[in-house]
Amino acid sequence: MTEIRRPPAPSPAERAKTIAVRNGPGALLPTAGDPTGSDRVVPELHHVHPSGSVSVLLPDDHPLPTRTREADRGELAVVFELADHAPVDLREPIRGLLWITGWLRHLSPESARARALSIAETRPDPRLLDLGHGLSLLRLTPASLVLADAEGTHSLRPHVFNAAAPDPFTGYESGWLRHLETDHADVVGQLARHIPEELRGGRIRPLGLDQFGLRLRVESGDGDHDVRLAFAKPVHSPAQLSTELRRLVGCPFLAKNQVRVQP
Repeated sequence: MTEIRRPPAPSPAERAKTIAVRNGPGALLPTAGDPTGSDRVVPELHHVHPSGSVSVLLPDDHPLPTRTREADRGELAVVFELADHAPVDLREPIRGLLWITGWLRHLSPESARARALSIAETRPDPRLLDLGHGLSLLRLTPASLVLADAEGTHSLRPHVFNAAAPDPFTGYESGWLRHLETDHADVVGQLARHIPEELRGGRIRPLGLDQFGLRLRVESGDGDHDVRLAFAKPVHSPAQLSTELRRLVGCPFLAKNQVRVQP
């Protein structure tokens, strides 16, 4: 039997940590044993900490803060879903999902303030100022995590997630992909030569970037297909990324002088 070799990609834990750092749309999901039949709950604010714990800011009059205080041991089993949205306008924008299962607990005023300060250090948000003035902060302590994306579905333990680092290009992937989409459609077209021949009739869109390669989305009449174009070696700087892009495009002068990669 011939083994199908997949292009190199970040590890599941690294991909999960990258999604967490991007902090896309999130929601608390009802669990199978929830007797109230609660719907999806979209917090006023959410933040996934490096450990995998999640902070959610909810109105004081929302049922969840009350239910956590009244529950056995003061905590509820919940699932938090975090979506990874593509930075370009795709017809199917979600690139991946991260589910964090654990225990939701209401925090004391002192603990809530300390946690809000830790969030503000990395993600300042004026909504944090409403803590204690109509909003409550709750903490989800993770028991397990599940990642689902184009590379596959993987279960993760919290300590593995905690030890992982996000991709080095996370901070400016969005701006770079938008620039490629809006200003360099010709370059995207030249990348089509790396796509399987049966997919070349669809519309090719930039989908993702990481240290191992560039991902493209092919939107066609029979559905969407994601393709990873692997770099010759992992890249860690804009200069290295420019070199690999020139290699993939096959037009060094054009890519070097017109497609700039800046942090």
